Amino acid sequence: MPVKNRFAEMHAEITAWRRDIHQNPEILYETHRTSALVAEKLRTFGCDEVVTGIGRTGVVGVIRGRSDTQNRAIGLRADMDALPMAEDTGLPHASQIEGAMHACGHDGHTAMLLGAAKYLAETRNFDGTAVVIFQPAEEGGNGAEAMCKDGLMDRFGIDEVYAIHNSPGLELGKFALRPGPILASVDEFIIRLQGRGGHAAKPQETVDTTVMMCQLITALQSIVSRNVDPVMQAVLSVTSAETSSKAYNVIPDRAEIKGTIRTHSPDVRAQIPERLRAVTVGIAQTFGGSAEVEFVNGVPVTINDAEATGHALAAALAVVGDCEEVALAMGGEDFSFMLEERPGAMIRVGNGPSAGLHHPAYDFNDDAIPAGCSWFVTLIEQRLPLPR
Repeated sequence: MPVKNRFAEMHAEITAWRRDIHQNPEILYETHRTSALVAEKLRTFGCDEVVTGIGRTGVVGVIRGRSDTQNRAIGLRADMDALPMAEDTGLPHASQIEGAMHACGHDGHTAMLLGAAKYLAETRNFDGTAVVIFQPAEEGGNGAEAMCKDGLMDRFGIDEVYAIHNSPGLELGKFALRPGPILASVDEFIIRLQGRGGHAAKPQETVDTTVMMCQLITALQSIVSRNVDPVMQAVLSVTSAETSSKAYNVIPDRAEIKGTIRTHSPDVRAQIPERLRAVTVGIAQTFGGSAEVEFVNGVPVTINDAEATGHALAAALAVVGDCEEVALAMGGEDFSFMLEERPGAMIRVGNGPSAGLHHPAYDFNDDAIPAGCSWFVTLIEQRLPLPR
């Protein structure tokens, strides 16, 4: 069961959808045009149900197979949103929207799932229900969480859920996968330091937040190196540091530090904020100041269910004959919210030797479309086989 011939026939059509979406990128939950396009196509394909407004601008299509002897439903997810950045590809289908670009391939993911939906609605060679999920706001908006909070899994009776993401540098059309953690949790922190400002010539009369801040930035690195089990992966990065003064002769009254925490373990994710708060408060008090710490919880660890990973692997092997083991990465994915509600897996498909994700010269490789579409369809037909 290699790449399906039907997708060779549909390739130009799916490519046209992808490039249209690429030319008209939309950010976060503002995927109004894209969502409308997706819903219109799903209705044209003959989906049994098309529901909009799940997770604000998400779209769900329901495709019932020829039979449903086991009352099972498999979810397939694609993300629709773009990034708030300028494109620098010079391509004929480059973004027409200033300050917005599909630099992560969500246009390709959406087009591939649309192609799979069209095929599944035409053939219905499965026993059960395929639920195609088109999600907004993956890039920092937690759109997957919003769809789950709107009852996605229970409303559509989803038993398992799967997703695909393109991978620059991986051989075009090849697949890569691993069970367990695959992407990191992503959380943010803001530290506000309060001292006592004054004249730079009289430091003895001040509580210097600049010195306090510098000591703290260094001390925070000890959390990963000395508190986290060294066999576990974790990153704590300070990404912004500024004081309330821009003058040469003023010791600032206040300072603020921002950063990100990334881990591959829910336990480590819970451990680091406690230590960060303790180190911060301790150093501030040592210098005679005070500190306020704010945490912004982002996405959980993306953890592929072991059994579901086996199903995703079987589909990849059926389509292209092999599948690599993908390396662990510290990037995050809000598909993790869906994986917390149902067993499932995310697989990577090769984009070939392209620019990297989130780069202004990136473009999704349309030649990956047949493999991605075939994987979606094969997964459904293997997980929901027709009774003999």
